Amino acid sequence: MSKRKLSMLALPLALTAVLAACGEEESTTTTDSTEKEALIIGVDDKFAPMGFRDEKNEIVGFDIDYARAAAEEMGVDITFQPIDWKTKESELMSGRIDLIWNGYTITDERKEKVAFTKPYLKNEQVIMTLADSDISSIVDLADKNIGVQALSSALDAFNANDISKEVASVAEFGDNVMALTDLKTKRIDAVVIDDVVAKYYNTQEDGTFKIIEESLAPEQYGVGVRKEDEQLLKDLQAALDALNENGKAEEISVKWFGENNVLN
Repeated sequence: MSKRKLSMLALPLALTAVLAACGEEESTTTTDSTEKEALIIGVDDKFAPMGFRDEKNEIVGFDIDYARAAAEEMGVDITFQPIDWKTKESELMSGRIDLIWNGYTITDERKEKVAFTKPYLKNEQVIMTLADSDISSIVDLADKNIGVQALSSALDAFNANDISKEVASVAEFGDNVMALTDLKTKRIDAVVIDDVVAKYYNTQEDGTFKIIEESLAPEQYGVGVRKEDEQLLKDLQAALDALNENGKAEEISVKWFGENNVLN
């Protein structure tokens, strides 16, 4: 066979290989979050009453019910993925989760990393201590040992207050449950914590804790979305707006808080 005939046979084979390679490249292209079969929501599963595990070890809470209702409005499936709250933005940016939705406070620093829905719930950072403690105001924290969840808005609020320079020590915990456990055993004197969380545990363990009337900082919760997922953010916000309009958001709030705390 001549070299010319070999070349003519090689040409269609080469074209076939190129087309196959192109097909493989298209099939491995990363899809947008809105095209996934199920959205993965990152949660702190020890953040009652927003998202936590019940006696059956199932993840429940206000944000869990709220997310499920929004997913139903959107016509998508969701799964909840417990994460280390300290790495929440990294989990989102890497694509391991699609949403941060578990009492996620909107801050200017976080806005630089993620896109947020409109605020859906008010909150504030408060001081929680034992019922028999002599701490009754923020100034009483001077020379005391304080506990707070690491890399949380509670820690940010505490550090922004002048009293942070007067305390004896600050212990950072992986979650609020660990901090409150140390409070009950008196290894620390007070915990800086979200108001919604403090009220929940105050109700669950009546007579154990008290919440100081002064608050450190008002804040609002939102859902965190990757900035490039613009359509997902738009669809999610439309779903949350619909839940406000049809009364479902109020129903979920009354279930968990006894009143309607959801922002319109």
